[in-house]
Amino acid sequence: MWNGKNKAVTFSYDDGVETDKRLVELFNRYGLKCTFNLNSGIMTPESKWTENGILIRRMPPDNLPEIYNGHEIAVHCSTHANLTEIGKRKIRREIKRDKEKLEKIFGCEIRGMAYPYGAYNKKIMKAARKCDIEFARTVNDTHNFKMPDELLAFGATCHHQYEGLWELVDEFIDYDGEEPAVFCVWGHSYEFAVNDNWYRIERLCKKISGYGNIFYGTNSEVYLKKC
Repeated sequence: MWNGKNKAVTFSYDDGVETDKRLVELFNRYGLKCTFNLNSGIMTPESKWTENGILIRRMPPDNLPEIYNGHEIAVHCSTHANLTEIGKRKIRREIKRDKEKLEKIFGCEIRGMAYPYGAYNKKIMKAARKCDIEFARTVNDTHNFKMPDELLAFGATCHHQYEGLWELVDEFIDYDGEEPAVFCVWGHSYEFAVNDNWYRIERLCKKISGYGNIFYGTNSEVYLKKC
């Protein structure tokens, strides 16, 4: 299914913050691929906040292609607006502006999206489709490895903080069925700084990487089979 393999691992991380640099380094070290969902309208020095005493800054637009080289970029809406709280025109503007600006920055077609706050409905899905978005991630975790029926509202397997993460990883590694199986993890890289648990994502990378029967790809390579 994916270069002759029927198991795939992919990651999806949101917001485009400075801690993405460390996450990219980890993924590169272990041969893993991620789709980073960015908000191009708020990549400014003023876009910052504090959680648990940790200052979180969004990534400035300079050198982004170099920083995210080898990974995929997707829409997270221009200003990270809750799309369920704004009108139809503003919804399309949030998606379209982000897509167009990211395509200009990275010089490639943007196919995917992650809904800000995980907020979506049929109207928003329709707007995404009209903006040529082919897949969009929610925050509704599946805790399984099934390929989604609806790509414009798919759930990842789990967030990286899920308490049953390690059991799911073992189950996925041991899976030898004929149906395609996807392990998708999502989150925000700043959470590792806030929770002081970078060791958790490094343990995950080490545990799930290096298998000859697993395809490691971006969201579009896995869900759209663009590989």
